[in-house]
Amino acid sequence: MDLFDYTPTGKINQKHLLTLKDYSREEIYEILHLAIKLKKEYKQGITHDILKGKTLAMIFAKPSTRTRVSFFMAMKQLGGDSLFLSTNDIQLGKSETIEDTAKVISRMGLSGIMIRTFLQSDVEALANHGSIPVVNGLTDDYHPCQALADILTLYEHKGKISGQKIAYLGDGNNVAHSLMIICSKLGVKFAAVCPKGYEPNAKITDYCKSIGGDIIVTDNIDEGVKDSDVLYTDVFFSMGQEITSEKRTALMPYQLNMEIYKKAKEGCITMHCLPAHRGEEVTEDILDGPMSVVFDEAENRLHAQKAVLALLLKNA
Repeated sequence: MDLFDYTPTGKINQKHLLTLKDYSREEIYEILHLAIKLKKEYKQGITHDILKGKTLAMIFAKPSTRTRVSFFMAMKQLGGDSLFLSTNDIQLGKSETIEDTAKVISRMGLSGIMIRTFLQSDVEALANHGSIPVVNGLTDDYHPCQALADILTLYEHKGKISGQKIAYLGDGNNVAHSLMIICSKLGVKFAAVCPKGYEPNAKITDYCKSIGGDIIVTDNIDEGVKDSDVLYTDVFFSMGQEITSEKRTALMPYQLNMEIYKKAKEGCITMHCLPAHRGEEVTEDILDGPMSVVFDEAENRLHAQKAVLALLLKNA
């Protein structure tokens, strides 16, 4: 079954969005279907009040452009409100435990929490100890909202999801983890093309293989990129990581450039979750070339997250 075969029901059996591990293929399709609908209606000037009277708390331990703007505008376009909370301004994990913060926030009339932070355990604690939905806006381990936007972009440009191949080049980070998970759920082949020592987390790779994911992890660029419909990369150094010459030297041969692009399938598209360090993990001719869909991908963060919020918060 592909997305075009799926009949939406208007609901999912989930309270939170933490990693996508607990989401079924049908629930992911439900999000994607609604994202496509909301995007189409947005382009037509159709407005919504799906989340009228709802307020999303947005907690940021890491600075952001796309996450902050897209969640703020998602709530606004769905008729709701948002409240920005920096961890510099609140007691989260400092003089108050995360568990207590979750309980307090849940009693203040808020409808949900989006958090962008370092530790996945902080996100899990908010979900486990609060009574309102929690959305993972990014942690060091996972980036599920980005993965949803990526697959939405793949569908828009290729017309199908199942059977496609995504080759991810570079550091096996949070983006690679969530891409691998969603690909395994939806029948997309996934190649993590990384130098030795910088592969995705082995436990996450094993999980994806255990649920039937068509996964390869290799340091061989030719093997990994061959027959790819999408080439994907991300920064070599994630936010908060130490920048070392050793890591840069190891990763530079995996830079997404024209030489590597020519090894992929004809008509291959290129993705990057942004922000990009031009000339490091990706060259400008790839980032700005006709094969690039990175700005469609960035816009789709808005529409995918609108769908997530509509499904999780409308009854919260």
